[in-house]
Amino acid sequence: MSRDRAIGHEFEGEQLESVFVGRRDGQARPTVVLVPTVMGVTDLEIGFGRQLVELGYNAFVADLFGKKFRGSPRDTMFGEMNRIKADREALRRRLLSVLDLVHGLDEVQDRQIVVAGFCFGGMCALDVARSGADIAAAVSFHGLFDPPGLPPEKIKAKVLAFHGWDDPMVPPDKVVALGQELTEGGADWQIHAYGNVAHGFTNPKASELQIDGVRYNALAAERSWTSFINLLEELFATHG
Repeated sequence: MSRDRAIGHEFEGEQLESVFVGRRDGQARPTVVLVPTVMGVTDLEIGFGRQLVELGYNAFVADLFGKKFRGSPRDTMFGEMNRIKADREALRRRLLSVLDLVHGLDEVQDRQIVVAGFCFGGMCALDVARSGADIAAAVSFHGLFDPPGLPPEKIKAKVLAFHGWDDPMVPPDKVVALGQELTEGGADWQIHAYGNVAHGFTNPKASELQIDGVRYNALAAERSWTSFINLLEELFATHG
């Protein structure tokens, strides 16, 4: 059985509240930091975290927007995402502050951290890798690939990106550019592209956003999750 607990923290005067999802025994385990979509922390990401707990890992669902925005309307959240995304250097600081917090938790096994994100969160996961952070892997589910425009660092993390080929936000030239960027950064990288698949394919409620080119795809969701778990098994010994 998993146990969820809210963890309050601060970034440059903003009050945030993330959710740690772990086993009840509190034992240190490899931990996946889950960075949500533009909508922030929702039951969807917490549910993914609970699935990871059942497989022997911990999860930390990161709040980047602030507790006061939990459950806010779509337009509000897009405004906040654009605000945060406009300054990628500040976004990197925000992400690394979350990583520092996770490193300090007793339940987190030292140096056994993966950062995985969805949509905007996928870009965030890639930005953590781009920072040169000492994490095991960065994983992007239908993430944005735009580079941050910051001085390049050697990428220590393994990088895995799951991409819908029909994603209008990430056309093929950006996929090729990401591959070149990761190669130049010295990364061990993979990009899995799914044909006839759009943006947001892991979210069963994606169509509720009513955005062109955003829709759920059950097969791509299952394929990407299976490949993600395969990566975790490659990285870490099995934890019961």
